[in-house]
Amino acid sequence: MSAKAISEQTGKEFLYKHICTTAAVQNRFRYANVTAETDWKQLVQDHPWLLTERLVVKPDQLIKRRGKLGLVGVNLDLEGVKKWLQTRLMKETMVGKAKGILKNFLIEPFVAHKQEEEFYVCIYAAREGDYMLFHHEGGVDVGDVDSKALKLLVGVDEKISADTVKSQLLTHAPADKKEMLNSFLVGLFNMYEDLYFTYLEINPLVVTKDGVYVLDMAAKIDATADYLCKAKWGDVEFPPPFGREAYPEEAYIADLDAKSGASLKLTLLNPRGRIWTMVAGGGASVVYSDTICDLGGVNELANYGEYSGAPSEQQTYDYAKTILSLMTREKHPDGKVLIIGGSIANFTNVAATFKGIVRAIKDYQVPLKEHEVTIFVRRGGPNYQEGLRVMGEVGKTTGIPIHVFGTETHMTAIVGMALGHRPIATQPRVAAHTANFLLNTSSGTTVSDSENSSKHTIMMFCFPLFLPLLFLCPSLLISVAKSTTLFSDHTKSIVWGMQTRAVQGMLDFDYVCSRQEPSVAAMVYPFTGDHKQKFYWGHKEILLPVFKNMADAMKKHPEVDVLISFASLRSAYDSTIETMQYPQIRTIAIIAEGIPEALTRKIIKMAEEKGVTIIGPATVGGIKPGCFKIGNTGGMLDNILASKLYRPGSVAYVSRSGGMSNELNNIISRTTDGVYEGVAIGGDRYPGSVFMDHVLRYQDTPGVKMIVVLGEIGGNEEYKICNGIKEGRITKPVVCWCIGTCATLFSSEVQFGHAGACANQASETALAKNKALEEAGAFVPKSFDELGDVIKSVYDNLVAKGVIVPAKELPPPTVPMDYSWARELGLIRKPASFMTSICDERGQELIYAGMPITEVFKSEMGLGGTLGLLWFQRRLPRYACQFIEMCLMVTADHGPAVSGAHNTIVCARAGKDLISSLTSGLLTIGDRFGGALDAAAKQFSKAFDSGMLPMEFVNKMKKDGKLIMGIGHRVKSINNPDMRVQILKDFVKQHFPAAQLLDYALEVEKITTSKKPNLILNVDGFIGVAFVDLLRNCGGFTRDEADEFVEIGALNGIFVLGRSMGFIGHYLDQKRLKQGLYRHPWDDISYVLPEHMTM
Repeated sequence: MSAKAISEQTGKEFLYKHICTTAAVQNRFRYANVTAETDWKQLVQDHPWLLTERLVVKPDQLIKRRGKLGLVGVNLDLEGVKKWLQTRLMKETMVGKAKGILKNFLIEPFVAHKQEEEFYVCIYAAREGDYMLFHHEGGVDVGDVDSKALKLLVGVDEKISADTVKSQLLTHAPADKKEMLNSFLVGLFNMYEDLYFTYLEINPLVVTKDGVYVLDMAAKIDATADYLCKAKWGDVEFPPPFGREAYPEEAYIADLDAKSGASLKLTLLNPRGRIWTMVAGGGASVVYSDTICDLGGVNELANYGEYSGAPSEQQTYDYAKTILSLMTREKHPDGKVLIIGGSIANFTNVAATFKGIVRAIKDYQVPLKEHEVTIFVRRGGPNYQEGLRVMGEVGKTTGIPIHVFGTETHMTAIVGMALGHRPIATQPRVAAHTANFLLNTSSGTTVSDSENSSKHTIMMFCFPLFLPLLFLCPSLLISVAKSTTLFSDHTKSIVWGMQTRAVQGMLDFDYVCSRQEPSVAAMVYPFTGDHKQKFYWGHKEILLPVFKNMADAMKKHPEVDVLISFASLRSAYDSTIETMQYPQIRTIAIIAEGIPEALTRKIIKMAEEKGVTIIGPATVGGIKPGCFKIGNTGGMLDNILASKLYRPGSVAYVSRSGGMSNELNNIISRTTDGVYEGVAIGGDRYPGSVFMDHVLRYQDTPGVKMIVVLGEIGGNEEYKICNGIKEGRITKPVVCWCIGTCATLFSSEVQFGHAGACANQASETALAKNKALEEAGAFVPKSFDELGDVIKSVYDNLVAKGVIVPAKELPPPTVPMDYSWARELGLIRKPASFMTSICDERGQELIYAGMPITEVFKSEMGLGGTLGLLWFQRRLPRYACQFIEMCLMVTADHGPAVSGAHNTIVCARAGKDLISSLTSGLLTIGDRFGGALDAAAKQFSKAFDSGMLPMEFVNKMKKDGKLIMGIGHRVKSINNPDMRVQILKDFVKQHFPAAQLLDYALEVEKITTSKKPNLILNVDGFIGVAFVDLLRNCGGFTRDEADEFVEIGALNGIFVLGRSMGFIGHYLDQKRLKQGLYRHPWDDISYVLPEHMTM
């Protein structure tokens, strides 16, 4: 949601910090917060004025009319405050229908004043701008301010002026206070705008000769503006409405939501309730809550929430386990039901999200059975059949009753089943995947005979005669009326953002609609250079241009008149404003959710001036069957075919919700000849275009025979439809239903999934709107459950009258399925190019050899343990991990003279980069330098395993003319031992359970050093034989596995990894010392030339 209420303390803190006015604002920051945990001694130390001032105390918990409820203690000393709080703090009280505990209080200085010094001021946001209300008589008995107060509208992008405030608001204010009030009101409005408030009320505002006092204040801010206002807001806490506790689980889900591109919402209504929901989609979540309440379940409804926007499997798992944890804490005598519902998804992979839910169900299967939980599932969308199959299977394997339904079942039918109002249906088997890309030729469905003529109608309306004038004279745009027809089968668009899946979906839709050319002309993506992107057009591949900047795209594609913006919420405003600089663009769809309302209103104002139709923000878009679809609208191709969206029908609809628009596609296709056009205007408070904009277009479109509107709680746009019907402007049948009827039944305010789904007054409730629509002459069902029946009844009546004449169905062309999606559905198999068994990065968390990365750190296994997982696929004993780390330490470097370090240094001094220099050093590693670990391990193992005595082994190697790998050192000897070997030897003897091969090698060393003192067991040889002992005796490997690791070269990896640290050190050292190009000195080179070449 966007507009969120803040506490009075937070609101005053914002005001005191940021208001800019010449009026003397008194009592700045003089407030103290009191809870049950308050230390009064500390409070008095922090606020010494508590001991010297008369005080006011009141709860700060979003309670309205506290004075009339007796919840304000006035003109008390500190002891009086404490006594007043004794009867109220942590006590349960009723405020309206809400019952809650008073737990947070605010103490402020008491301000002695006269009644005539009290004023009322309120600022609130509206689509057209911000209204400031002022009344010269404020206080508890202010009454109906809407009718009494003076009102000033400051339009979008307009500035407030002191003269206007004085002339329009302060006409009844006392003359001696006008200047002070004027300055304060102007400063207050500027602060309101600057900090993205959406509502701010002060009552009373007291003005005395000493200055201005803000006594009581209520405010809301636009939470979506956090990225713009973080520096000024700081960390804002949004308290829950009075009567509803703030649960840690709600905070947990809110945190998940903040970290995700998906939408995750949870509000606990009654944690002891027996009816729990887990619904996909903001609109669908409201519809399910409505239906539960309609069927008498309001007192047992435990929660409201939604998940949408393609959450990952892990995110869905986290969400689901939170719900399951909550619902299995307290048993209910009648058992419990969990409704896992949703509309038909546009782009969310249903199977992927259901996998997360299934994981959670498996984890909680025992408590779910103990609490006698029955689960009802209804879903549609991409890969929904696989999701339903998996959900059904988990019911069978766990023994939990799970009833599964797909798109053949009405969306809310499962609610009646769950609550016992209708029998649980036995469903026919559905296809196992979403691969039904071919139309069922046995279908007897018919379409209107207006289908053929509709394309001509579209062409007639698509290019009005005055359109060329717009390009000749852009100034005419200010007075341009928006076109009746937004899309035709010739419409061309530009897509902003690298949304390849959405674009491919649009092209597949174009192809199945038999369009001659793709509807996407180009893409704009500022983060890459100009290039071409490959897509499919039916069976063949095509290239679409991708431009870095919009100007180039517009210049090269003047035929484009639609822009589909997938820009993020942070960049959507700027990119949309830029788009409207090009007169060729007539329609813009803004997909992003969470654009600050103030910025959205600026977009709307500019669009009105330029005659541009805005669809969105916070929308999936819209669809015109047979012509054009926006992005992911309508879902995948199987849903396009099932809902007959490849050709026009006779019914046009408009809704707020994107998910519910796809559900309307399904309902309308099952009850009528199909959809002519459908638009989801978006769930924000201020959608770019409103219901009436599209209803009037449909009224003026000959191909549309009836109109369906899915309205929503919040706002007043539906009343315009009422007026249109009453005035005769709308003559076609209108079927309308406003969702959110459950809101009036809740004891405390619930913010639904859409930002605009909140009633600020009685007329904005869904019940009031449905009643008004019915009285105006619209066809209004009794509930959403009956929406399809009403649509069918109206349609059948039009057919009976001959208004709609059904015609035969025409099958669309077939479209091949993408390989990636076919693989996702399990329709094909292909040998993998790679196999891996050590690491998996695909999930929510990186996994090393089966161990999540968080567990790796919790175990404190260190680098040695991590190497054990990645190299040996084992969790090695602690001593083994320590030994590996010691080996890395002792092999890290051996000075600049050895060949590897020398090469690295030469490369570094030649100006080469780190990777090149390191590689140069590593390439010298082999049998002669550093690569003796494997060879030593193999030689000593073979000799030991064959039963050779150490002397026999030495003699055989001498006889064969072979060096014993790991024996010998240029500098160290029996008299000058290598301390690296000594350190490792002491560790092995102390910690290894057995070291038979090492003992054998030490016996060999005795023989070789007796011949020459420098023929010692060197560090390479020691590590090689000790590692064999480790692999054979640590208990983690079979003998064959241990020998295999030696054979495939694992031990040399120790030297390579360790010495890489030293090589990098030498590289950095040379760069730091700024050493120049190396040239080897002549006097260190022996020039041996052929004799005939000498002088």
